[in-house]
Amino acid sequence: MKKLLLFSMIIIIMAGSSLLISGCHYSCKSYHKLHGTGTPPPEIANKVYWSDECLEWAAAQNKPVEPPPPVIKEPEPEPKPEPKPLVAESKCGPYIVTRTYPCKGCGEMKLDKTMPKQVQINAPFEYTIKLTNLTDMMIAEVQVTERLSKNFKFASSSLPAKLQPGKLVWELGEIGPKDSKQIKVIGSATSTDCLKLCATVAYVVPACAFVQVVEPKLSLVKSTPSKVTICDEIPLQFTVTNNGTGKATNVKITDKLPEGLVTSKGKKSFTLDVGTLDPDMSRRFKVKTKALKTGVFTNKATAIADAGLKAESNVTTTVVTQPVLTLKKTGPKNLYLGRSATYTIIVTNTGDAPAVDTVIEETIPAGIKKVRASQGGQKVGSKIVWKLGSLEPKATKTVTVEYAPSKAGIIKNKATATAACTNAVNASAQTSVKGIPALLLEVIDLTDPIEVGSNVEYLITITNQGSATATNIIVNAILEDSMKYVSSSGKTKGTLAGNTVSFKPLRGLSPKAKTSWTVVVKAVKKEDVRFKVIMNSDQLGRDVEETESTNFYK
Repeated sequence: MKKLLLFSMIIIIMAGSSLLISGCHYSCKSYHKLHGTGTPPPEIANKVYWSDECLEWAAAQNKPVEPPPPVIKEPEPEPKPEPKPLVAESKCGPYIVTRTYPCKGCGEMKLDKTMPKQVQINAPFEYTIKLTNLTDMMIAEVQVTERLSKNFKFASSSLPAKLQPGKLVWELGEIGPKDSKQIKVIGSATSTDCLKLCATVAYVVPACAFVQVVEPKLSLVKSTPSKVTICDEIPLQFTVTNNGTGKATNVKITDKLPEGLVTSKGKKSFTLDVGTLDPDMSRRFKVKTKALKTGVFTNKATAIADAGLKAESNVTTTVVTQPVLTLKKTGPKNLYLGRSATYTIIVTNTGDAPAVDTVIEETIPAGIKKVRASQGGQKVGSKIVWKLGSLEPKATKTVTVEYAPSKAGIIKNKATATAACTNAVNASAQTSVKGIPALLLEVIDLTDPIEVGSNVEYLITITNQGSATATNIIVNAILEDSMKYVSSSGKTKGTLAGNTVSFKPLRGLSPKAKTSWTVVVKAVKKEDVRFKVIMNSDQLGRDVEETESTNFYK
């Protein structure tokens, strides 16, 4: 009996009998084939069997089946009563049949067979076999076997059937919870004997355990500014998202920066620990970087996670620009004292970004008595400042400054240009300031007219009106025949040679200084005379002459 119970879950195909159904319920002839007929043993008396004629055991023995001793257990809720099967009888027996497997009170599968009450010999007729899954589980490996009468000729069925000797077999596979499948069979009777078509069902109730399979998916979006200057911070922004159906664990973002781009701490690459991302969860990160040079920087980042998850970001491009200033300054190389020198300062942005807050500063050199600046230049302390604002790439601005030196010498002046995100640039100019002597020669007679026999005194005056000292000044006075030399005096000593009074050279005469000499002559005859003085110096290229007329009368 133990072997019988162990094999009660296995379908046994017995010759001349139906299939053994799981749950210790036997089909027609199966028990009798194995154990013979008679009263069933007490240990299986509560089981239901069918007799050789497919009747229940109790009906076949015409006596009730004794129940086993009661088992004490917790009360269970009573099952809902099944609907009573539809019974339709003809002279040959029931033509509408309903069976519930494995038993009436513990139904898993229900079979409904509906046949016509009567058919005409050799005329095709149709009947149906319907299987219904009464459970909330999937029932698998469902097989229906229809044993055929010798006088039944099979024509076709709505579901494919295997026609075997004396039977039809349908392999129906799986029937879902509360679902059903129906077979329509067409055949005909070949004699007037009653048709007896018996269906049996075999199936398996699998123990199905379910595991949810999830698929996390990563996506990574990277964004950077499209254009910056080399002085700007370059923020890299990352958004990593789990677009899948399960958690993404141990998520990391890695970014190997292109050459010339580093983090604020000087690193060329970095890794961001994201952690765990639930489905539809995003996290955002920001990393500060800076450029070490100008140019175009292109790269992408990568996100990885456990189980080999990987996602690459979009490719980002950042153009790094820089304003570059050049400065040029021009002015006179030489200048005479007393004149003004004008300097031109030109600033140009040769870079590829605007030079914001461009400023030119000019340091005022020493020895300048007068300053004049153009283009809105303002004197601030010892400097002149021009605030030029923004200078676009390839743009140029020009300013000028005018200096009036107060002394001779070398004027060295320097200008500096600066702007945001640029290196300061300088430009210088140098001017040699020279003084120039400007000698003014004046000759006058102190008395005019002069009576013959009297003396007349001539005053010779030289004034340096220039800006430099006149050196080696030579003065000669020329007398006419009507004049007779009497004496001379002055800054240097004079001597007479012939009709010329020559004074020793004067070594130097400072700017704005003057000096004088006198010559006394006697009028010796009546005449309109001319007293002539000739002057020269190291700075003069030719003689300077001055004549004074005097009327000698008698």
